[in-house]
Amino acid sequence: MTEKEIKVNGKTFKGIELELCDNSNLLVITGKKGYIMCGYLNINTAQKRNDAACIVTGVKTIEDILNSKVVALTAAAQEMGVTMNMDVMKVLEIFA
Repeated sequence: MTEKEIKVNGKTFKGIELELCDNSNLLVITGKKGYIMCGYLNINTAQKRNDAACIVTGVKTIEDILNSKVVALTAAAQEMGVTMNMDVMKVLEIFA
């Protein structure tokens, strides 16, 4: 498991990269108000917990997440202003 500190506009986030096997990683970036996760994790569970969360897909590294767009989100994230297809860098500004 690798933990990475990510800085965006003076705000700090934690990136977690867990190697599942040779071709697969479980990825999460957390902020104070919400988190962004790869498609291995379940958006329905985040919704039930009323978390502000988003899903991105087609990513293998934390850096890939930073260059991706939202493909699913919870109602709590939507209420904060996150939208489908939003750039992750903009989401991080909201989740700071």
